[in-house]
Amino acid sequence: MADQPRNGITKTASGRTTYNPDGIAPPQNSFQSPRANDRDITPIIADLEKDDRSIADDNDSLAEDEDKDKDKELMRSTSSSTIATTPSARSRANHIITPAGDDELALSHPRTPPHQHRQSGVTPLGVTAVVDEEEISRERDLEKQESIKSKSEQKDPYLVEWDGPDDPGNPMNWPRWKKWMITIVFGSMTLCVTFASSVFSTATIPTSIKFGVSTEVMTLGTSLFVLGFAIGPPIFGPMSELYGRKIPLFIGFFSFAIFQIPVAVAQNLQTIMICRFFGGVFGSAPLAIVAGALTDFWEPVDRGIAVAVFAAATFIGPVAGPVAGGFVTQSYLGWRWTEYLTAIMAFSFGLLGFLVVPESYHPTLLQRRAKKLRHATRNWAIHAKADETQVDLKSIANKYLVRPFIMLALEPILLLVTLYIALIYGIIYLFFEAYPIAFQEHRHWSAGVGALPFIGIALGVLTGCGVIVWTSKTRFARKMKKHGRVVPEERLPPMILGGFLFPAGMFWFAWTSDPGISWVPQVISGVPIGMGIMLIFLQGLNYIIDCYLMNANSAVAANTFIRSFFGAGFPMFAAQMFHNLGVPWAASLLGFLTAALFPVPILFYFYGARIRKMSRYSPTF
Repeated sequence: MADQPRNGITKTASGRTTYNPDGIAPPQNSFQSPRANDRDITPIIADLEKDDRSIADDNDSLAEDEDKDKDKELMRSTSSSTIATTPSARSRANHIITPAGDDELALSHPRTPPHQHRQSGVTPLGVTAVVDEEEISRERDLEKQESIKSKSEQKDPYLVEWDGPDDPGNPMNWPRWKKWMITIVFGSMTLCVTFASSVFSTATIPTSIKFGVSTEVMTLGTSLFVLGFAIGPPIFGPMSELYGRKIPLFIGFFSFAIFQIPVAVAQNLQTIMICRFFGGVFGSAPLAIVAGALTDFWEPVDRGIAVAVFAAATFIGPVAGPVAGGFVTQSYLGWRWTEYLTAIMAFSFGLLGFLVVPESYHPTLLQRRAKKLRHATRNWAIHAKADETQVDLKSIANKYLVRPFIMLALEPILLLVTLYIALIYGIIYLFFEAYPIAFQEHRHWSAGVGALPFIGIALGVLTGCGVIVWTSKTRFARKMKKHGRVVPEERLPPMILGGFLFPAGMFWFAWTSDPGISWVPQVISGVPIGMGIMLIFLQGLNYIIDCYLMNANSAVAANTFIRSFFGAGFPMFAAQMFHNLGVPWAASLLGFLTAALFPVPILFYFYGARIRKMSRYSPTF
């Protein structure tokens, strides 16, 4: 049974709501049906509620993607200069039903949705308006800029960073005397390791006699040490990124020093070979870490000079080893003191470095600062960027073991420059067998005096270092200032010069080796050879780093691995090659090989930028 009508609105037993206007005037501004009495308005109310929900959904969509809505309105405005609103389901839905009592319903005035006044050309009263396209475009661009600015200003309040560019804790702001002190200590440690790699070469003959083996077998004492240079960097490289520079550097260096002692007291061949190999593995720590550490506190131009000093130490060590080892071996001290001398040097430089070298890796320093602030404030939300990064074994293996070989296969720049550097590096260690043949066997010099011609190579290395310093401060600095960034190909002119000097020096050395010719020109030939070594190796390595930037660690790992195998392998066949071919043709063969690679830096100087644009690992500028 239907309820009694109240104000013309009746609810039936079935739940229908009807409006009977008989005898009762409808409220002002209400919806009046043109149909007969007892009209069922339930469907109308349902339609209104449905439209209200649709409007709410539309408003939410407009709020989330306002730019998209503006673009649509702008497209409409271009097809018609005005947009007018007409009575439709939307305008009808803009009437809202408000209660006029407990059971009364009243109809209010139209209400404009909160976002409608922002619609192009539509005013809150539904009046037609003209769309100003330029104003809309300017407004949209301004809102986007403000949005980007607000997002960039939203920094994590608990993230620890440097306190501006002048933060004294930033290694880039260390005083120059401190930077140079650390650089010299790094160079001394590196020189000690490379000195150890070659000093044992002078003990090849006496140890082969003592242990009753051939000189080729004892050459393994040098080769296995250099082979360790290929194994160590994939270990110490990731450690320096996880724990900073100092801890892995000195763990490796002191371990290298310890392994010199078993070699010095060895009573069998196995001890010498095993300890020489592990000495090379741990000794590779400075080679793997120091170059990256120099980037922590040197700017690009000055860093080129610092790296040149470091590289000079890298190559002076191998040529100094035979000189010192030759005199020690032929003295009453004997061959064992070549290892005792190395151990004394290693412990001395290691202790000095541990006392004066601070941590320089930026993420590690910020982690330490964040930890200190957490304990001081008891606020455990304070953190550094490195705390947010989780490094797993898979990513490390990919970076240092998998990606380097993929890059070698796919990157022509990396492949050719690596082969060039590896050939030069292999010849350096081949000289430790070739020079004794040329000067001790052919000219009948003693072991100590026969190693003195290595001084010519050392002078060439220092001269090459001076050339790199000069070009870094002049040509390279001008090009960097002009372009506002590092141009990798500007590293190549000194490398081109080195590519000419090295084979020229090899031919010079080859055809002045006859004992009937004075020793002076043959010794002087070491100067262009040393210059070529320095210019090719250092500038080639810098070119690889500049080309691959964020993938530089993988590129350098590939280069280190290949060149270390060349350095380990070349001494093994040096004696046979120079004995069978003779010094002139054996040295000439090496000159022809290096001359064949001379076009490599020229090719990349002119076409390197174009090749880098096609690379998947090299960023394009």
